[in-house]
Amino acid sequence: MGSMCAASVRCYAAALKAGTLLIDMNETRLPLRHSHHRYRIDGPNGVQTLTVPLVGSTNNMMTPLRDVLISEHGDWRRLHWGALFSAYGRSPYFDYIADDLSRVVHGHQRYLHEFNAQLHEVVVDFMALPLETRYPELVGAHELEKAIDLRGRIGMKKADTLQMSNVPYYQMWPGQEGFRPDLSILDLMMNMGREGILTLMEMTQG
Repeated sequence: MGSMCAASVRCYAAALKAGTLLIDMNETRLPLRHSHHRYRIDGPNGVQTLTVPLVGSTNNMMTPLRDVLISEHGDWRRLHWGALFSAYGRSPYFDYIADDLSRVVHGHQRYLHEFNAQLHEVVVDFMALPLETRYPELVGAHELEKAIDLRGRIGMKKADTLQMSNVPYYQMWPGQEGFRPDLSILDLMMNMGREGILTLMEMTQG
């Protein structure tokens, strides 16, 4: 699986089932999907997509992930934090995770993969997920051959076809249609805390 920004609950369920998440720093063609620099949260005004702006010259088809730069245009860090606070400031676990999350959002990362990795670390540590994160250049070719490549299959605009159920969990802002699936893992973490691992496990059963 490639590097994703606060990836969806479905992405984390698939990764947890595998037990190991591989991040390909040489991945290219990132503009074909948006999950590497966008994530969806749910707040009082409905679902909102937050975007990490990228330096245009580094966000082209042939630029590898390791070289994609973050742009500081538009005061996006302040806007992201304001959106997160509005959505989850009164959620059950916000106060427990706010400091660590704020340090990442208000950080000084130059590269997108750094921002994504730091968000991922906050999630894994706080939710105590038994998930190992590795990089293909540091593992053997035989391990790569056994890996399941979910790039292009999950975290896209269209619904994926994975054998995985959307398991409802407590959400602060259910819309008229009820439970909202496929939000960022931050939604599950803020609303369910460490118990969120039970939701991830249930999603991949059967």
